Amino acid sequence: MQSLLRWSIENSTPLDSSAGAPPAPRKDLDPGIIDMILGRPDAELMKEDMGVATDPSKSEDDRVAALDHLEMLVEQIDNANDLAKLKLWEPLHALLTAPTSTLEIKMQALWVIGTAVQNNPSAQDSYLALDPLPTLVSFLTPSPQSTIKTRSKAIYTLSGLLKHNAPAVRALDDPNVNGWARLRDALQDPEITVRRKTIFLLGTLLLPTAPSSSSASSSNPENLHGASQPVHDNSHAAHIHDPTRPQTSALAAAGVHTHGILEAVVQALVSPLPYGEDGDVVEPDVQFEETSVRLLHTYAVLCAAPIPEKEKKGLKEWVEAESAKEGGDRPLADRWALDVLELQELLVKLI
Repeated sequence: MQSLLRWSIENSTPLDSSAGAPPAPRKDLDPGIIDMILGRPDAELMKEDMGVATDPSKSEDDRVAALDHLEMLVEQIDNANDLAKLKLWEPLHALLTAPTSTLEIKMQALWVIGTAVQNNPSAQDSYLALDPLPTLVSFLTPSPQSTIKTRSKAIYTLSGLLKHNAPAVRALDDPNVNGWARLRDALQDPEITVRRKTIFLLGTLLLPTAPSSSSASSSNPENLHGASQPVHDNSHAAHIHDPTRPQTSALAAAGVHTHGILEAVVQALVSPLPYGEDGDVVEPDVQFEETSVRLLHTYAVLCAAPIPEKEKKGLKEWVEAESAKEGGDRPLADRWALDVLELQELLVKLI
C-alpha cells in the first residue's frame, strides 16, 4: 500500500493556481497498471472469456479455463443477467453442439449455464427463449458423446432451468423435446450419480409450492397503502408478473403419471437385486432409495396423485417386507428420513 501511495504521489502533477487552467491529462501512464489498480469491469471480463471459449484456435485447456472463470463470474446474479445484455447466451449455448467443442468444453459450458439460471427467473427466461431443451436432454442418453460427467452436468443444468419454472416444465411435453421420457430413462443410467440427481430433480418438481405472501400481494397492483407496486428490474420481476410461475407440482405429477416415471421408480425399489461380476449381491444405494421413497410420498400424499394397482401391490409388499426386516415402522421411517406419520400416510395410499 505504501509503494502504491508513493507511486501515486510521484506521478501526480501539482496544480498550478497561477496558470488558471487544469493540467493536461497525462499520456505516459500504462493502461495495464491502471487496470491492475482499479480492476476491469466484469462485463469486459465476461466478453473476453467468451471470446476465448469460442475460439477454435485456442487450446482446449485455455477454452476450459475461460469457461471456468466465466462460471465463477455468473455466480453473481447481476452478471448472470448481463449474459442477455451482452448477447452471450447464443454463443454459450452454441458450444454444446459446435463441432470444435470437446466433451470437456461441453461439460464446462453446461456448468456455466446451470449456474447462471439457478434461482434466477430472468436468466431462465433469456435462456429458454433459445429453445435449449432438445439439446440439453440429448445429453442424458449414454453414448460416446455423453460421458458420466456431461450427463451429470446436464441434470445440473436442467435442474437450474426447470426448478420453480412452470413454463419450462410445460415444455418437457413438447414432442420435439420428449423430456419426460429422457428423465425416465435417466433413472436407469448405469452411473448412480446420474440416477441420484435425476430422482432428486423429479422430487423437487413434484413438491407443491404454496403461494407466498409476496406473490399474493404482487398479484394485486395496489399494495397495503394503496400505492402501485413497482416492478423492479431484477431477477424476480417474473414472479411479480406471474405468481403461478414457481408452481410445477401439478405439471410434474402429470408427467410422472403419464410417461411411466412412477413405474420406473417403483421398479428400481422392488426389483430383485442384481449381482456383481464377482458374484456378490450389489446392495441398493441408500441415498437413491431414500429420495425415491420421499418422491413417492410427495406424489401420492402431497400431490394426491394416483398409483396404478400393479405398482400399489408391489410397493405394499416391498414396504411390509422391509418393515419386518428393520423391526417395525419406526426404524424403517428413520432409514428413509420420514417420520412415522409420513410412512403411515404412504401406506394408506397403498391399501
